[in-house]
Amino acid sequence: MPKTKSKSSSSGRFAYEGLDRVIHEKARLGVLTSLIAHPKGLLFGDLKQLCDMTDGNLSRHLQVLEEAGLIDIVKRFEGNRPQTTCRITAEGRKRYMRYLAVLEQVVRDAAEAAKGELAPAGGRGLAPA
Repeated sequence: MPKTKSKSSSSGRFAYEGLDRVIHEKARLGVLTSLIAHPKGLLFGDLKQLCDMTDGNLSRHLQVLEEAGLIDIVKRFEGNRPQTTCRITAEGRKRYMRYLAVLEQVVRDAAEAAKGELAPAGGRGLAPA
């Protein structure tokens, strides 16, 4: 007999649908965090150093973030030298803050679960009831 889904409040409790796949990738999370910390933007070279990435790797991640509307990339010349500046967009800031709220919930849930693991024998642990 197939199991029916319960309509309880715990249904999908740990699905974390708000963990945006575009942001959740480690390198892109680092890029966005750097740009949040520097709202006027960062030069490509500074961003590359802060995130400890190669030119090619950073370029690819910036492309993904730009296509998603999370950042703006401005290319210009200063003297004879090209300069690329990256800035987080208003939409990028909103999505990043929503992402952080979900990530904070993950941390709270994990901390709560860890407390349950440490419960004395006979107490409430992580084992199913």
